[in-house]
Amino acid sequence: MENGAEAPAPAARAPQTPERAHPVTLRDVAEAAGVSTATVSLVVNKKKAARIAEETRRRVQDAIRTLGYRPNAMAKTLVSGTSRFIGLVADGVATTPFAGQIIHGAQDEAWKHGYALLIANTEGNGELEQDAIQMMLEYKVRGILYSTWFHRQTDIPAQLREADFVLVNCFSNEPGARAVVPDEVQGGRSATEILLGHGHRKIAFINATIPAPAKDGRLQGYREALEKAGVPFDPELVLEAYPDQEGGYGATSDLLTRGATAVYCYNDRMAMGLYDGLREHGLSIPDDMAVVGFDNQEVIAAHLRPPLSTVSLPHYELGAAGVRMLLRLDGAPGTGSGGVAKINCPAVERTSVRAQARA
Repeated sequence: MENGAEAPAPAARAPQTPERAHPVTLRDVAEAAGVSTATVSLVVNKKKAARIAEETRRRVQDAIRTLGYRPNAMAKTLVSGTSRFIGLVADGVATTPFAGQIIHGAQDEAWKHGYALLIANTEGNGELEQDAIQMMLEYKVRGILYSTWFHRQTDIPAQLREADFVLVNCFSNEPGARAVVPDEVQGGRSATEILLGHGHRKIAFINATIPAPAKDGRLQGYREALEKAGVPFDPELVLEAYPDQEGGYGATSDLLTRGATAVYCYNDRMAMGLYDGLREHGLSIPDDMAVVGFDNQEVIAAHLRPPLSTVSLPHYELGAAGVRMLLRLDGAPGTGSGGVAKINCPAVERTSVRAQARA
């Protein structure tokens, strides 16, 4: 610029708004194929009984592929009365790390059979739960899985009765209510059998203080395993503590007065506290005390030192089995009937147990 004057700054350009793709309509397909929109609709909805020449049907299908036409799912839902969605309403599963596998299992199984999962996590909020179920009913879901983050008896929400439903990780005593739950009794047997299999005969069980199906079932499994092995049940070897790390830690001193060589804990958190308590008493695992937990919480069990032998809660399989039961697939648990299906709890052996030296 002459005389040292600065050149004016270029005018700012208005940001460009990306052009939206125009959704392909039935009319677009009809024009491309040279047919009526009614003919396209018959082809899209696979009305095989419709009198459409094969060459015409092929032209419509070619136009659909070329243009990338997608049918209106909601319109099809209104016609058929159902959709390709399955609902899942949970009270806290999505925010609970190990129980979140219920969603994973349900999602994988639903997708395998051509369904997508609609998920609502209510955190126990009754009003939110009602709204979630109502929304799913409006979307005409194929059915609803109703899940709780821990195994318990539940009341069936009134709105849930308007849909086909399956209870997951919970149950109702109401006749005909279908449910999938963990087999707590089998899990208790498996936990005890880990210790019996390593030669232990004086096995303590630290149970929970909180009433729950797991408390009763895991104790029953413990007793059944002892009876099968010919080991007399000793009520003095059954303790109770709050089912968390502090509960297990606090039970240590009492446990050590019972003369046990091995202990099965109600859950992994309790076992984690027991690890701390045993070490404070100068005892090592498994040399001085073999320990087995329950739940197989990976953030705990696999990372304790030594890694904890435990029994896995089958959350993934609970979700998957719930979908199979809902869809009444061949071989699904409870197919064709009501009632509660119990899912196996697999044993996971690690190094917190070793063979008991024999006299």
